[in-house]
Amino acid sequence: MEVHRHLDEELDALRATVLRLGGEAEAALVRAMQSLTERDIDAAREVLAHDDDIDQLEVEVDRQCVDIFALRQPAARDLRFVMSVAKMAPVLERIADHACNIARAAVDLNTEPELKDHSRLHQMGRIASSMLGGALDAFTKNDALAAREVIKRDAEINDLYNQIFHDLIGMMAKEPATATRDARLLFVAKHLERIGDYVTDICELTVYMAEAAVIKHKH
Repeated sequence: MEVHRHLDEELDALRATVLRLGGEAEAALVRAMQSLTERDIDAAREVLAHDDDIDQLEVEVDRQCVDIFALRQPAARDLRFVMSVAKMAPVLERIADHACNIARAAVDLNTEPELKDHSRLHQMGRIASSMLGGALDAFTKNDALAAREVIKRDAEINDLYNQIFHDLIGMMAKEPATATRDARLLFVAKHLERIGDYVTDICELTVYMAEAAVIKHKH
């Protein structure tokens, strides 16, 4: 039927837009961590300059969702898909915001003497990026099992955050002259920890979309 054909086309367009938003958020996170790891101020500024484009993609997803709700009145699986995307878009935008905050920290840190090796922080960034990529893949494939596997990795992020927190607090006490830089790195770690939480939210929405199962607060 003509109505179903239009709905399918609009759902495909919505899927494409939210995946583009997810890809941009993932790229922002990778570039932000690159700017910190490689002391690359240009990469950090690129993340910040691109943030408005990501905001506009979120607005576009919201518009598409509203149009589908208002004009097509989707039911069952299609309804769950649109509801999940509507909730997912602001989560992806917040991940991009955290990437921007990491980029701002990198701009400040890269103009100052380099601190000691912080391999755990870089490891945390790699896991966060991997989780986000896995979450987007699970969403694309409507794969609840894969989404659940990504959720399990949030424990790795939390463990690393706790280790980094204690390390940096100890360094602040031992070397007060580096306290400001240590504090900036601590904020970076917190941003990565929050990204892990947001990726978990995305995976929970994928499980809901695929299985009509609400698992929030249950794992």
